Amino acid sequence: MTATTQVFKVPESIKKGSKFSFCPGCDHGVAVRLVAEVLDELGLRDNAILVASIGCSVTLYDFVEVDSLEAPHGRALAEATGIKRARPERTVFTYQGDGDFASIGMAESMHCALRGENVTAICINNTTYGMTGGQLGPTTLLGQITTTSPTGRNLEYYGYPIKITEHIAMCDGTAYAARVSLDTVQNIKKAKAAIKKAFEIQQKGLGFSFVEILSTCPTNWKKTPQQAHERVREEMMPVYKPGVYKDITDASAEVK
Repeated sequence: MTATTQVFKVPESIKKGSKFSFCPGCDHGVAVRLVAEVLDELGLRDNAILVASIGCSVTLYDFVEVDSLEAPHGRALAEATGIKRARPERTVFTYQGDGDFASIGMAESMHCALRGENVTAICINNTTYGMTGGQLGPTTLLGQITTTSPTGRNLEYYGYPIKITEHIAMCDGTAYAARVSLDTVQNIKKAKAAIKKAFEIQQKGLGFSFVEILSTCPTNWKKTPQQAHERVREEMMPVYKPGVYKDITDASAEVK
């Protein structure tokens, strides 16, 4: 028996010669590759329209070979709504950080889900505002030290962090909502399957589809990439439990 070797290739939906601007060890690069692989596999590269938000994801149009627009901070899903209504035959998706999606853009995000807009949102949750220096964000964990919470997130002062996927799943217009992680090869495979399912939900015209991705931020966490992934497993995942929270195409879907 001869072993077969699978050669890794750069997805066709990644621009040739592009260089990611993400910090070393950041999971954004893995997340972008997964999105690109799904676009390739579903044959969506020439049909998709990306709305990039302000944050670490703002230069995504430099990496992904699809029609792209940049949205003002927090307004990605408002912009995506307009694009999809004007061009319903196109596959429209956003790529956003947790601060953009769930703080500055909370109204736009929630109401897009409540309206059941037939778009897909990818949200990277790294529990901080990564691009602007590591400030406290809507998903910052209790006790987490940031540049604006130097003694840790205090419940009495800052309140609880938001569990984005749970809130989105409760919206009647949401067709699919899942939370995934990129800390292991097995979880990366699950993340890709969730992203693919979200795009397929949109292709079927079933409503709003959403994937939250638990991600590292080694620079602002002041950790090595390995330590950062350990933090995802030990601190983030117990609070933000991965799983499928809603899937209207699967009656047995549940958080596992």
